[in-house]
Amino acid sequence: MGSGTRAGTASSAASRAAPAPTAWTGWAVFAAVLMIMVGVFHAIAGLVALFRETVYLVPETNLVVSVSYNSWGWLHLIGGVLLAVAGFALLAGQTWARVVAVVLAGLSAVVNIGFLAAQPFWSSIMIALDVLVIYALTVHGGELKSRAAGY
Repeated sequence: MGSGTRAGTASSAASRAAPAPTAWTGWAVFAAVLMIMVGVFHAIAGLVALFRETVYLVPETNLVVSVSYNSWGWLHLIGGVLLAVAGFALLAGQTWARVVAVVLAGLSAVVNIGFLAAQPFWSSIMIALDVLVIYALTVHGGELKSRAAGY
């Protein structure tokens, strides 16, 4: 009779330790994949700014922040690599990656606000994607860890 009580306690402790994943786990995975995609998009924008700045709508002097396209290119390229790495770490279930991803997505949105004059449509899309990432990770991003652990 004592062992039945002990087994019941062990099973209830296990159920408290590993909550069942909800539908929001899909949103967290979506955010991780989106982070990787946004990182790739930033890297492409950075390479374009470095090697072919004639595709932008305004000259460097008309940007919100008065820096060269070369500087914007390096900022986008480095930011893109960091965003993609954070996205892969999110998929691996790293807890630190959730905080880093939210911070990087916020910085990405700010950078794209500064780049609105050069590419208004593209920057607006990037800002919207960043907001989606922040929303998904701040609401239920913690469920990625339990998913990665195999629960």
